[in-house]
Amino acid sequence: MRPISRLIAIVPAGGVGARAADPAPDPAAAAPVRPKQYRLLGGRPMLRHAVQALLRDDRIGQVVVAVGPDDTLAGAALEGLPRVACLPCGGATRAETVTNALARCGAEADDWVLVHDAARPGLPAEVLRALIDACLDDEVGGLVAMPVADTIKTQGGGAVPRVAGTVPREGLWQAQTPQMFRAGLLRRALAHAAVRGLAVTDEASAVEALGLAPRLVAGTLSNFKVTWPQDFALMEKLLDAS
Repeated sequence: MRPISRLIAIVPAGGVGARAADPAPDPAAAAPVRPKQYRLLGGRPMLRHAVQALLRDDRIGQVVVAVGPDDTLAGAALEGLPRVACLPCGGATRAETVTNALARCGAEADDWVLVHDAARPGLPAEVLRALIDACLDDEVGGLVAMPVADTIKTQGGGAVPRVAGTVPREGLWQAQTPQMFRAGLLRRALAHAAVRGLAVTDEASAVEALGLAPRLVAGTLSNFKVTWPQDFALMEKLLDAS
């Protein structure tokens, strides 16, 4: 196994997440919505739950939370947590935020970096452990993902949504996080995507654009991404039961 100097986690938390964000108390007011990562689950912000899930593995030396330059909520949300640094380096996109965090977190090229969604507070310790164990010996790195179980349809044009076709689900996986790669490779992949104008929505797709094949590590349903308002009640129940 190649020696590692550090294992660093990055949590991009610079977005608003408008689909699930708290509305302003007065719809006519100019006050912005509360970003979804600060919505409470069991009395604590979702962001705090997501960071604590990463801290359960002692091999992660630091968790870097990348927030927007004008963020005023992260400090209180993360107060008292060990091995956590908050950087106001959020960009216009996830890729920009991760790129900025990589530039400021002090990671060496050979260090491992795990990128985890702030909206995935249900990451089980055993899944995180399995990802790290699998990737430490892998030349590329990998990601947590779930084999697709449902039948997938494509939508055609027109005002009324209608099925245009069915996609065979064999071999399809639904990407989750964390996604784990060496810092040097991830920097190169994100820079390559930016130069070519590729719209990458996760780190693995940027690495794939270099012609590499990240490893797939099986995740769990509890690690779903909180996206819609009704997702909060379900995640709260899962966290209470864990």
